[in-house]
Amino acid sequence: MTLAEQIDRTRIRIDAALTNSGRTDPVTLELAVKMRTPEICREAARCLSDLGLPVVLGHNRVQEAHATAEAIREVPGASIHLIGPLQSNKVNQALAFCDLIETVDSRDLVERLDRRCARGLPVLVQVNTSGEASKRGCRPEDVDSLIECVELAGNLRLEGFMTVGLHSDVEAEVRDSYARLREIRDRTAEQLVISESDLALSMGMSADLEWAIAEGATTVRVGTAVFGPRPASAPRHV
Repeated sequence: MTLAEQIDRTRIRIDAALTNSGRTDPVTLELAVKMRTPEICREAARCLSDLGLPVVLGHNRVQEAHATAEAIREVPGASIHLIGPLQSNKVNQALAFCDLIETVDSRDLVERLDRRCARGLPVLVQVNTSGEASKRGCRPEDVDSLIECVELAGNLRLEGFMTVGLHSDVEAEVRDSYARLREIRDRTAEQLVISESDLALSMGMSADLEWAIAEGATTVRVGTAVFGPRPASAPRHV
C-alpha cells in the first residue's frame, strides 16, 4: 500500500470515528514523522496536500525538524510541530524551524520561549493526565498556574492542550485519561471567557485515535499506522 493510500485509510478511520461519536467538527490528522527521512517527510506532506488535508507534520526531536524542514517547506502551507520534549539548549533551534510547540510543560520553558521568541508563537500545554511516571507533561493540578504564565508571556499564544494517553489496552482507562484533558480544556475556556472550540486537544495516536476522538480530540498524532514501524536507528541526514 502506498503512503497516499495509508494516509487516506487513516482519514477514513477519523471520519468514521467522528460519525460514531456524533461529531460534525473536523479533526486534524498530524503525521508523526519521528526518525523519517527528508524525502519521506516531503512525500507525506505532498500526500496530505493532494488529499486536501491540512499539512501538519510533528517531530519528536528538534534536530530532526531541522534536518527535514527544507524538504517539508517545499509543500505550500506545510506546518511543522514539535511533539517531543524541548530541552533548554534547543530552544533557539526549535524556534527557527517549528511553527508550534505542543510540549510546553513548565514555567521555565515558558519563560525561555518568551524571552527568545519575537513573534506570537502558538503553544500547547502538555499535561500528564495518566499519572504515569514514564509520561512527560505537567500535573493536572499545576495547569492553572502554567496557563497563567503563558497568558502573561507577551510572545506566546495558548492554542490548547496535549497529552499522551494511558499505556493500556483497556478502553475505559485510556478514554478516562483523554476525558481529563477535555475537562481541563473546558474549565480553561470558561476561565478565559472563550469558546471551547478555540482551544485544541492534541491527543490520540495510531492505536487509539478512535477513543481520543470520542473524548473530543481535535488533532490526532499518527505515525506507525501511516509509515509502519519506526526505523531501528535514526536516518543520517546530510
